Amino acid sequence: MLFNSLDFAVFLPLVFILYWSFQKNRMVQNVIILLASYTFYAFWDWRFLGLLAFSTIVDFFIGSALHSENKQNQRKLLLWTSISINLGLLAFFKYHNFFLQSFIDAFSFFGFVIQGQFLNIILPLGISFYTFQTISYTIDIYRRKLEPTNDFVAFAAFVSFFPQLVAGPIERSTTLLPQFRRETKFSWERFNTGLQYVIWGLFKKVVIADRLSYYVNLGYNDHDTYTGGAVFCLTTVLFAFQLYCDFSAYSDIAKGIAKILGYDLMENFNHPFSAKNITDFWRKWHISLST
Repeated sequence: MLFNSLDFAVFLPLVFILYWSFQKNRMVQNVIILLASYTFYAFWDWRFLGLLAFSTIVDFFIGSALHSENKQNQRKLLLWTSISINLGLLAFFKYHNFFLQSFIDAFSFFGFVIQGQFLNIILPLGISFYTFQTISYTIDIYRRKLEPTNDFVAFAAFVSFFPQLVAGPIERSTTLLPQFRRETKFSWERFNTGLQYVIWGLFKKVVIADRLSYYVNLGYNDHDTYTGGAVFCLTTVLFAFQLYCDFSAYSDIAKGIAKILGYDLMENFNHPFSAKNITDFWRKWHISLST
């Protein structure tokens, strides 16, 4: 389900009405967010809901064990168990075939022929984002920066929060998780601010990024008609702006939807093309990943 789809235009108002109908019952609100998030994810491929649930369950119980454990060696073992499981799943789905091909190529360079079993793997949507988000939870508990939550529903809603589930921003547990435990009250001011974020994000996605993609595809795909260094440079510049508008649009829409529902997400982009150097650019681009 895309933010700029008809399905989402129906989905979001239903979630909004249900969510604010129970503003005096935080538990029910978290259940609504959790069910909405899993429904949102299932629209892409319901088969990977188990993977999302597995990652959530593992880090919920490891987080509790980390907090109650005082022996440093045991705490390190628990932390690395969380990291290994999460990054292991990420590496398998994202890099299995890449590493296998690199391994085969390395041996073939020395004259050895190795047969490898490549897998037809579908990359689970948003796996990088919720993987780093759950890891941040166990790391913060390990560093004694966060008390683990005993509310599994709140934690599962935090991990799967649909506005930022598939493309970020990646929220630290110390900032987002407590928001699932506090009481919320509907505010027209927050609603208007959130709506402005959503409209601006949709404008960047539909009007700018999608239009730029047409010209970028022309420049890169039709080499016989569009030739020369100037055309290539222009196409590359347009692609940079297309990528920025596409990615930052998602973050703006996510931030707006979250605000409409009473949550605050961090700014993920801060005018990166105004950066003075590469280091400054990295600080302004996909801020949640670098932090």
